[in-house]
Amino acid sequence: MRRDELGDLTVFMTVAEEGNFTRAANRLGVSQSAVSHTIRRLEASLGFRVLNRTSRSVSTTDMGEKLIDALRPGLEQIESRIEQLRSIGDTPAGLVRLTASATAVRGILWPVIMELVRDYPHIRIDINTNSRLADLAEGRFDAAVRLAEMVGPDLIAVPVGPSVEMAAVAAPSYFEKRGVPLHPGDLDAHDCIVMRFGATTAPYDWEFERKGEEIVRKVSGPLVFNEAEFCVAAAREGYGIAYVTLPEVEADIKAGRLQRVLADWCEPFDGFQLCYSSRRQMSSALRLLIDRLRYRG
Repeated sequence: MRRDELGDLTVFMTVAEEGNFTRAANRLGVSQSAVSHTIRRLEASLGFRVLNRTSRSVSTTDMGEKLIDALRPGLEQIESRIEQLRSIGDTPAGLVRLTASATAVRGILWPVIMELVRDYPHIRIDINTNSRLADLAEGRFDAAVRLAEMVGPDLIAVPVGPSVEMAAVAAPSYFEKRGVPLHPGDLDAHDCIVMRFGATTAPYDWEFERKGEEIVRKVSGPLVFNEAEFCVAAAREGYGIAYVTLPEVEADIKAGRLQRVLADWCEPFDGFQLCYSSRRQMSSALRLLIDRLRYRG
């Protein structure tokens, strides 16, 4: 393989990950036309198309998917070797790709990351804010920040925040019209603002616990979102009851914009964790980030 072909393959992987020529060009630090030219040259060299292109989207062809599956192990090995060499140096450097909810970014990541990139100018942080539970290997993420109950068994998890509790909230005007639920079973008679973590995943079932008794409710209502902030906004407007973590609505509760119910059914549980794969070499930059984020209570 010629060296220029290896570079072309790297560009292809970047476009496939971003799903967009413009974002790929920004990430690579080149022009969009350069990326397009590289993909055309690669396809001519390979003898088959690797990307489907429309005016609005880019997706991989079947052969493109097969090429990604063939390339990924080798590229990950190269990245691992490079990070091993970087770790020998005195100064942490490199790119750390993270996936986290907007809530986790605001409350957990933001204060630490701002200091980190200021103290270590050779570290770059790439954050994907999405409530979908993205696969780390598929998205080529180095780590994710998730609530403890959503961390898979194949991942190493490090606590990065205190315990949290859920909160069922709605506008006071909603409860004036519909009454206040006193038991999780009463939610069947209420409009609930539903949360879904992915386009094809089932809506999140609301979980309650009190003195060892656990209740799981399948709720329904007029609105379904995949971001908690929209659930909260809809609750403020009186569309129903939202069920989110307490820090997301504490200010609204104190200001009287939202009223909390079923608080005795919302016991604290382990909070946010930073999780990563044990099979991937940890970079010096990620190691430093974990050390700064680690919750020491």
